[in-house]
Amino acid sequence: MQHTGARFVQEISTSKPQGIRLGASWIASESPEVQAEFLSSLTKEEARALPYLFEFWALEHQLPPEGDWRTWLVMGGRGAGKTRAGAEWVRSLVEGPGPNDPGKARRIGLVGETFDQAREVMIFGESGILAVCPPGRRPEWIAGRKMLVWPNGATAQVLSAHDPDALRGLQFDGLWADELAKWRKAGEAWDMLQFGLRLGDDPRACVTTTPRNAKVLTNLLERDSTVVTHAPTSANRANLASGFLEEVQRRYAGTRLGRQELDGVLLADVEGALWTSAGLEACRAAKPSEMSRIVVAVDPSAAAGGVGDACGIVVVGAVTEGPPQDWRAYVLEDATVNGASPLEWAKAAIAAWDRHGADRLVAEVNQGGAMVETIVRQVDPLVPFRAVHAARGKAARAEPVAALYEQGRVFHAAPLGELEDQMCQMTRLGFTGSGSPDRVDALVWALYDLMIEPASTWRQPRLRVL
Repeated sequence: MQHTGARFVQEISTSKPQGIRLGASWIASESPEVQAEFLSSLTKEEARALPYLFEFWALEHQLPPEGDWRTWLVMGGRGAGKTRAGAEWVRSLVEGPGPNDPGKARRIGLVGETFDQAREVMIFGESGILAVCPPGRRPEWIAGRKMLVWPNGATAQVLSAHDPDALRGLQFDGLWADELAKWRKAGEAWDMLQFGLRLGDDPRACVTTTPRNAKVLTNLLERDSTVVTHAPTSANRANLASGFLEEVQRRYAGTRLGRQELDGVLLADVEGALWTSAGLEACRAAKPSEMSRIVVAVDPSAAAGGVGDACGIVVVGAVTEGPPQDWRAYVLEDATVNGASPLEWAKAAIAAWDRHGADRLVAEVNQGGAMVETIVRQVDPLVPFRAVHAARGKAARAEPVAALYEQGRVFHAAPLGELEDQMCQMTRLGFTGSGSPDRVDALVWALYDLMIEPASTWRQPRLRVL
């Protein structure tokens, strides 16, 4: 079927489930013949216009949700296309039907952490406003006024969040705030900007940010007037440099930092937590070529005899040469299984024991008693097994282990994102997350067996006097 470009856009808008928003992905999935037919059917004007029809090319998270909202929050990993989403949203506000026709907004605020960052990313960046606007509608940069001026008279003022008081007195009918979660004075700056967002019939804001545990961001997420779109870095792989995604995933996938910077997940550090994100990032290291001992620690599910929520299984090795203050431990794997029966988690624990050539399997038996060892020995009758009993609460047991981390004696030698999430929710008063901290419990038992208990009985060898 022959199309013109305009007819094609109209057809997919009415015939496809999500209309024009599936345009690029729809044509990309067609045969080369259909693609060639579509491209050859375009007039020269349509072909020139197509690259600037953002709704045709955009990913789902780059398009504002419909409905009544005050703030559109675009959260995503590095390179997920957040800047492009913000720039195109500004363009959709200021452009009218023709180059000189008014759009929905006339005065826009463009705010970055500093003026230089706002200018270089939001204005002149590869995905900034000047790059996404068609030649006939491209605004002029007035450097002396720190302002963009469109052919139709719309303006965008470039601002810095560094000095919130300098934002007083400004007025907008549209606002784009970039990387809000990393602004040093985010709360004060955002408040001042809200007072200025008061022009027009429907003033709105777009916030593009990599998530961080910032109060301004968590407050924004709690508001009914906020809508959110989200995507990981990998969603925009087609527009990223070759090798970039492979390299960053190799280095950070599965880590707490990777979940924030690549997956775009908001990770909260609980006040009073025994571990923090920054502390865990500082303890990453490759495992040594040789270790004195390796143990697999198991925290069985509380649903004894049936299928529970999770069974914590963590593998830890240690170098214990010399005095205890010189000992170092390395967390090698989180092999936790979810929704597993007792026999299934026992098989998973033995598999981890085999995989790492471990010296011992340690399991808490408070929930299952002797049955825990019986189940393990059904899988491997000869596995070196030690049963441990919890006489104190989880938080009390975890504190000495957290102290080892503070002393720089425990390292993470593998991606451990879900374990680290639980660690950052463990406080001296207990676990603040949902469910039970199965992974943390297993980690604690492993480090008790490898480091804490042996250190309590270690004695400095005495020199013999001849």
